Amino acid sequence: MVTWMSWRGVLRRTGHVFRRTTPAIVITVLVAVAAGLFAGSYSFNLAHPTPHRVPVGTLERDHVNERFITAWDDRLNTELAVRVYPDEASALRAVDAQEVFALVRNKTGSDRDVALQLVPAAGASVARVLQQQAPAAAQAVGVSLHTTELRPLQAGDPQGLAIFYITLAAVVLGFIGAAQLSAHAGQLRLHERVLAIACYSALGALAICAVVDWMLHVLDLPAVESWAILAFTMFTCGLVFTAFHVLVGRWAILPTWLLLVMVGNPASGGAVSPALLPEPTRSLGRWLPPGASVSAQHTAVYFNDHQYVTPFVTLAVWCTAAATTAWVWRRRRYPAPSTKGTQARHTG
Repeated sequence: MVTWMSWRGVLRRTGHVFRRTTPAIVITVLVAVAAGLFAGSYSFNLAHPTPHRVPVGTLERDHVNERFITAWDDRLNTELAVRVYPDEASALRAVDAQEVFALVRNKTGSDRDVALQLVPAAGASVARVLQQQAPAAAQAVGVSLHTTELRPLQAGDPQGLAIFYITLAAVVLGFIGAAQLSAHAGQLRLHERVLAIACYSALGALAICAVVDWMLHVLDLPAVESWAILAFTMFTCGLVFTAFHVLVGRWAILPTWLLLVMVGNPASGGAVSPALLPEPTRSLGRWLPPGASVSAQHTAVYFNDHQYVTPFVTLAVWCTAAATTAWVWRRRRYPAPSTKGTQARHTG
């Protein structure tokens, strides 16, 4: 006959096992859910890129260009946003400012020739989509199409993905480094932790530039600017993790991964140009650290004379917000300076 005391022993052991294994159970469930969300996020945003109001420029809106652009628009199943420029200099300035993905012009002044100038550096995936449908559109309206490229991609990066990959490296290693500091250098105070993040960000960014440019020659990077962008990105992502660590402790990797990798990276416009992303991803991406970093790096590499301040402001806002959050709530996680030595000196 089972006594009450034996049941109490069983319940006690069961409770002990449950408490001991609860973190593992929670992690198992979270990893399973995160795997599905991760695959879904990338599949939804990147598997079926579709043009959404792609801007193209033209120097003259004669009937030849109009007919070609209309047929081109129909085959793209989207709306091309046509911008008319008064002269070639204005059109080229628009190209350098990344305002258009292609220029359409009447090649010879006749009614049977159209010149299409694509801008792959403004968005390789957009250029591919535009180029795929252009010949059929020209054939449908009976014109001869002559396609060339303005601002082509670098030879070492024919698919235009290298900038996305180096940014991904900076983002992931930026917060992984901060996570490792929390796991293995938990005695560091907040200002020491921030200094460590700054140091590995500077060195890590230099390593990325050295490998991608100087060793492998995948990209010809503007060394100082690219290094600064990558270091700023790593530092910002490290501070984002630090802020989450102050707020939620050991579970900080989850919101950090959700924000920077699951949402931020597919929305960055690095793998697929923002013009091909669905809403709200397209609008959201530029305001997250990965999107800001990709934008700044892309302009630095291909349009260096037309750098925008917005990506740097975005990174600075995230950096400031994360640092402020960590500072305000720092007592929850990080040790305060010891006063024992001071007390001993006063006693002596």
